[in-house]
Amino acid sequence: MEKLLEILKELEPDVDYDTCENLVDGRYFDSLTILTLISEIEDNFDVEIPTVEIIPENFNSAQKIWNLITKLQEED
Repeated sequence: MEKLLEILKELEPDVDYDTCENLVDGRYFDSLTILTLISEIEDNFDVEIPTVEIIPENFNSAQKIWNLITKLQEED
């Protein structure tokens, strides 16, 4: 989770990732930010995020992003 928070803070440093639960719905992340985040996650966590998983619900909070990463790692 620590590495994920580092990545998120590099992308959008002004967001409180401990409490924010609407990163996509609240428009903290735009489509370019999400694409960059996906690339960083795939590179740093050795997972591939399927297109069907790229939905706002999976990217609205740091915890939900972490849950997605964990799930993908377990499926490998």
